[in-house]
Amino acid sequence: MKEIMLGNKAFARGLYEAGACVVSSYPGTPSTEVTEEAAKYDEIYCEWAPNEKVAMEVAFGASLAGKRSFCGMKHVGLNVAADPLFTISYTGVNAGMIICVADDPGMHPSQNEQDSRHYAIASKVPMLEPSDSKESLEFAKLAYELSEEYDTPVIIKMCTRVAHSQSIVNTGERVLPEAKPYEKNIAKYVMMPGNAIKRHPLVEERTRKLTEFAEKTHLNFVEEGKDNSIGIITSSTCYQYTKEALGDKYPVLKLGMVNPLPVQKIRDFASKVGKVIVIEELDPIIETHCKNIGVEVTGKELFSLLGEFSQSVIAKALGEPEKEACPAVESLPVRPPVMCAGCPHRGLFYTLSKNKLRVLGDIGCYTLGAVAPLSATDMTLCMGASISSLHGFNKAMGNESEKNTVCVIGDSTFMHSGMTSLANIAYNQSNSTIIILDNSITGMTGHQQNPTTGYNIKGDPAGKIDLEALCKAMGFNRVAVVDPYDLAQTDKVIKEELAADEASVIISRRPCALLKYVKHKPSLSVDTDKCRSCRACMKIGCPAISFKDNKAHVDNTLCVGCGVCQQLCKFDALIDG
Repeated sequence: MKEIMLGNKAFARGLYEAGACVVSSYPGTPSTEVTEEAAKYDEIYCEWAPNEKVAMEVAFGASLAGKRSFCGMKHVGLNVAADPLFTISYTGVNAGMIICVADDPGMHPSQNEQDSRHYAIASKVPMLEPSDSKESLEFAKLAYELSEEYDTPVIIKMCTRVAHSQSIVNTGERVLPEAKPYEKNIAKYVMMPGNAIKRHPLVEERTRKLTEFAEKTHLNFVEEGKDNSIGIITSSTCYQYTKEALGDKYPVLKLGMVNPLPVQKIRDFASKVGKVIVIEELDPIIETHCKNIGVEVTGKELFSLLGEFSQSVIAKALGEPEKEACPAVESLPVRPPVMCAGCPHRGLFYTLSKNKLRVLGDIGCYTLGAVAPLSATDMTLCMGASISSLHGFNKAMGNESEKNTVCVIGDSTFMHSGMTSLANIAYNQSNSTIIILDNSITGMTGHQQNPTTGYNIKGDPAGKIDLEALCKAMGFNRVAVVDPYDLAQTDKVIKEELAADEASVIISRRPCALLKYVKHKPSLSVDTDKCRSCRACMKIGCPAISFKDNKAHVDNTLCVGCGVCQQLCKFDALIDG
């Protein structure tokens, strides 16, 4: 049956058809929808794990038990899961195991644009790279076969454009393979040094066999062209851009398996063309491989190491006429990122900014606390780093910083990797003030549940972590809860906790304004006779507030009646209704 599907949805369909039984992931754009779509199939057990390391270990456990498994994450999530990845490469698998990593060239929702192909090379794990939705489905099914045949986890590398673009797929029926029997095998699965050293040669032999597979597999294929003066080697979205920009002008070697890469296939292709050009986003992985095997190629001399490519980028680099851009698109104004109207984080960040506090930030919606006019955040590094960095900052600066520096971290991010950082403060004793922004959901990636919400991936009741009890159990005597819509209370508690001579946790609790169950008050309006055009209401950067005819104006299609702006207006110009 033919359907038009997003790449992520097609990937999930491939998991279903291939008989996947256990899926564990941590949400991270652009990978999130693979797991969300898989959860729609009742035949697959799906869950959100607290972080990517846990997700990969859950998937490994399911594979060990004899059932096909999957874990998904974005590129920076693979950093978190690298520890089990490198060792699972040594142990191998029982039933098939797929790891999805979604890269983000252009850094649309990400803090870097690292190239995950390096992980496949370093861990010596095969990596497949689909270029559209059709291949996303097909590669998922094939990956399980490769995993079981070669005793290895298989990484499938998605990227933003493949994950979030649509194309036609051919769906099939679910085929549930017979479960692999579990057999105790200490030499294979207990990675103490004496066993691990014997596994390494097996990994190298596996790589050799997979390289032979790369030479003959249909995943790597040649499309003939009209002009053999140039030959293109490419993969993923760059293949699509190349075909759109050049059509069938030049022959193309399209690589669907990007680790290990073929050797003779590339040499044979190069021998039939005058000049070889490698087109790949981010790092010169394919280009370097070609040069290492003695094939002269041109790559990054023409193409950037940075960001996404496009049809126009490729056409320009190769001296081809560029397609005309849409004038309407070119004229669109830039829309800077901003916290939503009614976002509970706004009042908290306004208070921090007003008090001129240093704020060490973390990954989530609240990263937008760094955006003008709030401009509250001093640093954002990676998941969980705000708490660890605050501890180090205070240890380095002592009393000078303890009274005017805080960190912020979301509830989901706290469960991901904030707990161990908090344990470090409890153990090594810095006088630090930690603010957990509890908006009752994982906001940035699209409202996924997490261990603090009390619901699982399907919305059914699940275990619920009590943040106050957890922090107290970890040794914090001072744990306060504030409502960030109440600016006076928030200001008072922050000042009290900074003044205290011991570490403390503040939980800023108010559900995300976009949650369906949140009931909003009527939109505010402006009494223009009372408005003095002081612009105090503009200090919070709410997208529902603007100025028209030199008077404050509230967009009633955006305003949720949170009342934060009312607390700033000294002239009572912002009124209910």
